[in-house]
Amino acid sequence: MTPETIREALSKVPYPGFSRDIVSFGLVKGIEMEDGRIRVTIEVQTSDPSIPEKIFKDCHAVLDPIAGEDAVSIEIDRKDPPATTAEDQAGDGRSSIPGVKKIVAVASGKGGVGKSTVATNLAIALAATGAQVGLCDCDLYGPSIAMMFGSDAQPTANERDEIIPILAHGIQLMSMGFLLADDSPVVVRGPLATRYTQQFLRQVAWDSLDYLILDLPPGTGDIQLTIVQTVSVDGSVVVTTPQDVALIDARKAVSMFGKVNVPILGLVENMAWFECEHGTRYHIFGDGGGVREAKRLGVPLLAQIPIDPETCLRADRGTPVALPPADQSPASAAFHDAADRVIHALPAED
Repeated sequence: MTPETIREALSKVPYPGFSRDIVSFGLVKGIEMEDGRIRVTIEVQTSDPSIPEKIFKDCHAVLDPIAGEDAVSIEIDRKDPPATTAEDQAGDGRSSIPGVKKIVAVASGKGGVGKSTVATNLAIALAATGAQVGLCDCDLYGPSIAMMFGSDAQPTANERDEIIPILAHGIQLMSMGFLLADDSPVVVRGPLATRYTQQFLRQVAWDSLDYLILDLPPGTGDIQLTIVQTVSVDGSVVVTTPQDVALIDARKAVSMFGKVNVPILGLVENMAWFECEHGTRYHIFGDGGGVREAKRLGVPLLAQIPIDPETCLRADRGTPVALPPADQSPASAAFHDAADRVIHALPAED
């Protein structure tokens, strides 16, 4: 046995809830071998005691068969995540995120309305104004941002054990999709999923962002509530389709933000219509539901995004439709209009 073979064995130990292993995460800080004994030092930054316990057991499971149970010593140094400083605290108990000026949450009451598509293209359109933009995919169970930006890179850490975001199309990105294989599900319960989401927000080295877009999971569950109650979100964008069943759930999302005092920047009506090559519009999911709902709620309608096959194809290829030139399609132009309205709806700098 050599340190290299030990490290290779440890590369089979995944970080709990992830498909990536503890070696590629850089958690193995030392491997010492003397007189047939092995001493492995691992450093974990988490407030959840079950994580180091699971790593400890899994390390013994891969090393004991090759070295002997009595010959292996696993030492885990658990560190608490960095505490929020007083200057980061907002007056209502929520805190800002270091390196970020404005935080915008993109939400939907139900899945399947194109929320991630809107979040992706909104980020691209904001960056086209010259702003520094980041996008955090908070949907742990169905992450799609990695594919939509065409990146399979794996994040690394800096000297402060912060995750360095992936850069694609000029946008700083963080998503569970960068940490999992394509067919690997996230099998964690709500409390652990919430902790991972907080780590994505607070333990990522966001670099001088003007805007951080949060692509929230659909619905109004634990992750959504935890984010909006603990992070100082400057405004929210609610995505819906014209269909009544989508509008009903959109109201729930608007109500959630209202209860936690997060301003509603406006609604985006996605899949508003399909326009054939002869110019005729077909309102497949209903006509003007988003317009009426925005008026009923008293919030702006930021954009009506038409159904455009190119939007879907570009998302699958990792080249979002809002990439320059901005006027390449009606959908792209609508996303850029939405970005302009978001900028003007956000509260001014102090």
